[in-house]
Amino acid sequence: MARRNDSASPDAGLSRREREIMSILYRQGEATVRDVSERMPDGPGYNAVRVTLGILEKKGRVRHREDGRRYVYRPVVDVVRASRGAVRDMLRTFFARRPSEAILTMLDEASTQLSSEELDEIEAWIRRNRECSR
Repeated sequence: MARRNDSASPDAGLSRREREIMSILYRQGEATVRDVSERMPDGPGYNAVRVTLGILEKKGRVRHREDGRRYVYRPVVDVVRASRGAVRDMLRTFFARRPSEAILTMLDEASTQLSSEELDEIEAWIRRNRECSR
């Protein structure tokens, strides 16, 4: 079995289709081939999803358990760790490792509409971190 580099993003080295499947598994927690294929945009066939899940398993990204005749797949890396790795990769790739640049870019998006609660949460985080850095 290939060794996984834990410092790399869980999405590193994955095709678009593999990332789509991983996204479904993260949302569902676990899923069968049929569950995944029914939730995929552009609906690849059952066999294409089955083969891709097999590839993801060989890459060490998913595991399966047997439920009767069906295989039920789940991600190896939990969603929190996966999202942190993806954010690290995004910061390194697009924002020269500067979180402030990424945050400002996200806030500048026309589609970004923050609620009062979200703004309060961000403000509280900034206050806590300012106090810690003094």
